[in-house]
Amino acid sequence: MKVILKENLENLGHIGDVVKVAPGYARNYLLPKGYAIEATEKNAKALDHAKRQLEYKRNKVLEQAKAFAARIESLTLSIVHQAGEEGKLFGAVTNMELAEQLKAQGIDMDRKKIVLAEPIKQVGEYTASVKVHPDVAATLKVVVSKAE
Repeated sequence: MKVILKENLENLGHIGDVVKVAPGYARNYLLPKGYAIEATEKNAKALDHAKRQLEYKRNKVLEQAKAFAARIESLTLSIVHQAGEEGKLFGAVTNMELAEQLKAQGIDMDRKKIVLAEPIKQVGEYTASVKVHPDVAATLKVVVSKAE
């Protein structure tokens, strides 16, 4: 089934794209949630008119994502953990804990969008990549220190 996307979907496409998806996925998820419309002849003609509006919306979303990324990059998360004498943590700092710290800072971010190369297991300074938008990624600074 062909649908026209009204929202950016990470594994599917961008606003205004015509994509082929399984009929059940379109019927049960994309159409009811308003993420897409059916790609009929009438909707295709309406799409030409709506493309300018969708392009404006795409640019607006991209600008918001860049502003959000700048806000994230200006932050430095300080995390205090129990650690041994050589700086090895008891446990690890994961993307779930980073998401909780961001939420405490007033930034609601899905933990799946925070990418760590591997869980942090040592005291020190680290960086994590945050996928704000399919075209925009931010770098988050994380400082892990030893609890006294």
